[in-house]
Amino acid sequence: MHKKICIVTGSRSEYGLLHWLMKEVKSEPTMTLQLIATGMHLSHEFGLTYKKIMEDGFIIDEKIEMLLSSDTAVGITKSIGLGVIGFADAYARLKPDMVILLGDRFETLAAAQAAFIAKIPIAHIHGGELSLGAYDDGIRHSVTKMSHLHFVATPSYRDRVIQLGEDPENVYHVGAMVIDSISQLSLLKRAELEKKLDLTFRKLIFAVTFHPETLGKGSPREEFGELLKALSYFQDTTFIFTKGNADSDGRVINDMIDDFCKDNPHSSKAFLQLGHHHYLSLLSIADVCVGNSSSGIIEVPYFNIPTVNIGDRQKGRVRPISVLDCQANEASITACIQKALSKEFRQEIFNMQHPYGEGPVAKKIVSIIKKSDFTNLIRKNFCDLKQNG
Repeated sequence: MHKKICIVTGSRSEYGLLHWLMKEVKSEPTMTLQLIATGMHLSHEFGLTYKKIMEDGFIIDEKIEMLLSSDTAVGITKSIGLGVIGFADAYARLKPDMVILLGDRFETLAAAQAAFIAKIPIAHIHGGELSLGAYDDGIRHSVTKMSHLHFVATPSYRDRVIQLGEDPENVYHVGAMVIDSISQLSLLKRAELEKKLDLTFRKLIFAVTFHPETLGKGSPREEFGELLKALSYFQDTTFIFTKGNADSDGRVINDMIDDFCKDNPHSSKAFLQLGHHHYLSLLSIADVCVGNSSSGIIEVPYFNIPTVNIGDRQKGRVRPISVLDCQANEASITACIQKALSKEFRQEIFNMQHPYGEGPVAKKIVSIIKKSDFTNLIRKNFCDLKQNG
């Protein structure tokens, strides 16, 4: 039976992960792809990145405006409310047979709430993970409990989704979504990337991404200030910043990035959105990734380069040996970067095992959805651990 599969995306980074799944659904004869763009895709401040989706040949069926020009807790909460209203109307018009959601952002929570009440089966990607320093953690687990099919990145994440009471028969270990991008994209060489980014790389290249630790006790401004002081220690280095998302206090960090780049114009450059192709190309030539993004734990290790992970934002995630954890202070960050750059550590992580699996992930997901009985998904049981064995 032909099925309408609706995929929701709220940011360019998320779209980079979903791109290959969208192509796979679009090419599947038994499925019709429906696409909803929301969140940062529709924001002038974040680059109106919905245009990139259209440039790639996809039709956006619905655009849901929900992002307020505020990164306070009140502003984010109101955005979620606007999103629930918008998704309710969009689902009523599109009448999808299934909604596919990825990750743990507040846009995802709004999309899940509306689909759950509308009795539309939800397939959730990248559930079961932990990021104890951010409210993303609670959002992720909430979306898991509203979802009906689960596609996880590691066996331990599968165990955790099952621990949350989900039916083991509906929880699938498929690997991390980024694997498809790494294996299928033709990445840019150093000279090509210099031309695309309009800069000249120095001896060392640092990829830097830092987000607010939304459940942390410290001040995001102070913690990021410590990171900037640590970066200033390293000479003959190019710092490529990817700016933060529309999270609480995200604009504070973005303003600090702009000030740092203004003061260091020959060594630093910031981008609202590098785009998945340029970002992965950067990782392929970078010497180290610094910050507290999940990318440093999932994507970066595939390029056999080290990650300096700051603070507790990603606490709980499965870590490859290439990830070095440090505190959010100048001395700890500096020491970890020095270790990451050492010849001994780089030899240690060369040809390491990657815990996030192998592809093709999108093909696995579509194959499983194609075989699923949608009529029996909606009414879920809570599977106790004893019942699961």
